[in-house]
Amino acid sequence: MIKFILENTSWFWLTILIICVIIEAFSFMLTTIWAAIAALPMIFIAKTNLPFKWQLLIFVILTVLLLIFTRPFAIKKLKIGKNKTNIDALINQDVLVTKEVTEFEKGEGKTQNGVIWTVKSKDNASIKEGTKCKIVAVEGNTLIINNL
Repeated sequence: MIKFILENTSWFWLTILIICVIIEAFSFMLTTIWAAIAALPMIFIAKTNLPFKWQLLIFVILTVLLLIFTRPFAIKKLKIGKNKTNIDALINQDVLVTKEVTEFEKGEGKTQNGVIWTVKSKDNASIKEGTKCKIVAVEGNTLIINNL
């Protein structure tokens, strides 16, 4: 088997490329795609008389460099792992406290669109009913608020 690989290194790199693309297609985590990209030039490098151990070294170096330098950029551009929802639009909006918030108990607040939410004070301070506050964060289905 090893003899076959050493005699047909171009096919070996093509196989690596295909396997990495298939894995990436099912996972879409932007990890194996860099190995697939690194395997592409290896198909042509294998046509030279470069020993297999050097080909392997070049492949590993290319993969690591691609992973380190391009993965963060690709994740940022593709927004992988960030499920942005409309809930983020509530941050910095005003909310009217309709049920008092205490240090140990959550209250209720009404947003500008009329929806009643569970609210909690950012600094665990008590907030009286009827107080106008600002939404600073959202944790699950609870709005974190601050006095104006």
